Amino acid sequence: MKILFMCVANSARSQLAEGLARHLFGNSAEIQSAGSAPSKVNPFAIRAMSEIGIEISKHSSKSVEDLAPEFIANLDFVITLCAEEVCPVLISKATKLHWPLSDPAGKGGTDEEQLARFRMTRDEIKKRLELFKRELSLK
Repeated sequence: MKILFMCVANSARSQLAEGLARHLFGNSAEIQSAGSAPSKVNPFAIRAMSEIGIEISKHSSKSVEDLAPEFIANLDFVITLCAEEVCPVLISKATKLHWPLSDPAGKGGTDEEQLARFRMTRDEIKKRLELFKRELSLK
């Protein structure tokens, strides 16, 4: 199974989702993430994931064009995570799911307040992924 997570910057939500899905699905799925305007992985995303033992510090922000054509051609699911911005669109035969989540980045505040937003987003994505995995196993 091949799953692509997408948001705009590929710096926070889609990076959290990629790390969590790789952990949850293991070798049973090929997981990638990308954005329409990639930037760099947010340090708060790295910290929030390291708190639960998942390492994403080696991840990089990518555009869909950076992904292997054979991966794109054989996608099973594209999951977009945008809420207040325009989500990237990928023309694909893959099943498309939309999980609108507010971007935890760029809202200011203390480091602890920012990290708290990333934790909340991480935990919400984790819940959705666990439900998604259960639904897949029922099919």
